[in-house]
Amino acid sequence: MHFNDGHFGDIHFIWWIILIAILILIFFVFYGIPYQKAKKESLKDILDSRYAKGEITKEQYEEIKRTINSKN
Repeated sequence: MHFNDGHFGDIHFIWWIILIAILILIFFVFYGIPYQKAKKESLKDILDSRYAKGEITKEQYEEIKRTINSKN
């Protein structure tokens, strides 16, 4: 390793990469992934939508609804 002009060769470049990675991580922690925010639906909304489309029967709807309510 060379210690010319206060730089440590390739290590200086690695620290910039680490700093940028940390800043990106902080952004995602505070703001989330942008394209996923618009897609957030509650479990109840999804269940209602599936029942309205006829994807599940009334019995399945009631069972899943009880399961969702018991977890809250």
